[in-house]
Amino acid sequence: MGGAAPLAHAEPRKGRLRQGVCLGVFGGAKLDFEGKCREAARLGAVAVDLQDPEKFPILKKYGLIPTEVRGGSGIKKGINDKANHAEIDAKMREAINAAAAAGAPNVIVLAGDRQGISDEQGMDTCLAFINNIKKLAEDKGVTLSMELLNSKVNHPGYMCDKTAWGVELCKRVNSPRFKLLYDIYHMQIMEGDIIRTIQQNIQYFDHFHTAGNPGRHEFDDSQEMNYAGICKAIADLGYKGIISHEYSPTKGKDPIETLEKMMRICEV
Repeated sequence: MGGAAPLAHAEPRKGRLRQGVCLGVFGGAKLDFEGKCREAARLGAVAVDLQDPEKFPILKKYGLIPTEVRGGSGIKKGINDKANHAEIDAKMREAINAAAAAGAPNVIVLAGDRQGISDEQGMDTCLAFINNIKKLAEDKGVTLSMELLNSKVNHPGYMCDKTAWGVELCKRVNSPRFKLLYDIYHMQIMEGDIIRTIQQNIQYFDHFHTAGNPGRHEFDDSQEMNYAGICKAIADLGYKGIISHEYSPTKGKDPIETLEKMMRICEV
């Protein structure tokens, strides 16, 4: 009698960058969570972003790393408001412990909405929160990643919407376990100058997200960024983390074929 069919593990993609996915890249594909993990692994992804600990066993089954584990903060309700600290602190400590146990490299942190809070006041409040929890992250070997998001199109009011603000917070925290999730799509909208910004600040970035602009779809020749060039610049800097795809495939396109094409572009 034959044994069980082998799992759909695959070698990571060729090239110098390790690639991951956010599950929105599967768009309208008729796949359950495990099916998406299976396809991600088959295509050579090494990680899946933004999953909770109960999903970790399925990720492990397909050889996938849980990245940017959810830590309890939100885009609107983040750590820039002291009123949120107690609730988020408890959830983030749980997430750090779970991430460490699973070998997950990072936990996502979100600054929150300005809601009348000045950027300087918000930075002080974020600093107080991170300083209170960073020792646990350091002891567990887990990096806290604050995501840079645009406040122009998708997330009006979000505080950590400029690289300089995030980098300054990193400098004040002064820990190897607090860095930034540099979302290329979001920062193209807010700042542009993507390659130079990455080159000047790579020591503060521990993760990347991709998507095309305009539209936040796949990054083909209908949009304004050259991802082959961006990825080459990142790889040339010796980056050892993961670059995860977070676009939504254009309606009518096969999401599996689209993901394969996007991953091929990033093989540099």
